[in-house]
Amino acid sequence: MTLSTDIRSIGCFHACTQDWFEQAFGQPTRVQREAWPIISESANALLLAPTGSGKTLAAFLAALDRLLFWH
Repeated sequence: MTLSTDIRSIGCFHACTQDWFEQAFGQPTRVQREAWPIISESANALLLAPTGSGKTLAAFLAALDRLLFWH
């Protein structure tokens, strides 16, 4: 399986969210790249990764994006 390397190629977020993420962080971490497609399908996901790997941002960014742009 080939994983996308940037937030735009993942295709899960509104353009405003993508712009903000790129300006703030650049590239997503591995856990973010793997989690966002699953979360965007409203599937359950358990993220296991070391501290500082972006798990919290992966979950909350998906939730905030959905609340702000996809209600």
